[in-house]
Amino acid sequence: MTLRASPNHGERKGGKTPNSLILHYTGVPTGEAAVALLCDPASEVSAHYVVMPDGEIMLLVPEARRAWHAGRGIWAGETDMNDVSIGIEIAHPGHKNGRAAHPYPEAQIASVTALCGDIVERWRIAPDRVLAHSDIAPDRKIDPGEFFPWDWLAHAGIGHYVAPCPISAGPRLDHNSRGAEVEELQAMLGAYGYGAPVSGAYDARTQCVIRAFQRHFRPALVDGIADFSTVATLRKLLAMRPGV
Repeated sequence: MTLRASPNHGERKGGKTPNSLILHYTGVPTGEAAVALLCDPASEVSAHYVVMPDGEIMLLVPEARRAWHAGRGIWAGETDMNDVSIGIEIAHPGHKNGRAAHPYPEAQIASVTALCGDIVERWRIAPDRVLAHSDIAPDRKIDPGEFFPWDWLAHAGIGHYVAPCPISAGPRLDHNSRGAEVEELQAMLGAYGYGAPVSGAYDARTQCVIRAFQRHFRPALVDGIADFSTVATLRKLLAMRPGV
């Protein structure tokens, strides 16, 4: 591990300690450019760690400190995720024109997996609080993307994951939908942790949350439509949630 101190951090408010782990991609062309940005006082952004494409891990902010990686977001009612999370930036150029880019290098994912395992064990982070940036900010963020191998982490015992239900014909909810079925969907998303107000209307917020859910848990098709596969996968996750 390499130390590259960022000045962009502060105290965790009210003596809070990390209960969540948030994964990001950097979204810039090179790892070196990402580290420079995260260490630039003018950028006012940072993360605790950056994992380079070759697997090198760089520590930027001590875990006890509040890094500035999450921004505006929500999970399970918590509205200041920087206060309660550790952030890992994965050096990767990200999506191109909104479309999925190339996979993450194997050496990089091996290092991400080892780092996540260490953090989760030391801070006793629950599986369903190992999150994508897009999970907590679905209206703003799409990283680390549907091409991130969450199943790889799951095989190492990290995160909450189930095999996605197959995509097939069946009932679906979309922007034209209203009523009790939409309310039930929004309630299930909220019960899992997403910021999904229960309105009964399949509004823009609901579409964003469904896209975020699909990126993490049903990545084969990310379209914001709650088809049978999406809803069945959500039900499966809720049923198999740790402690349930």
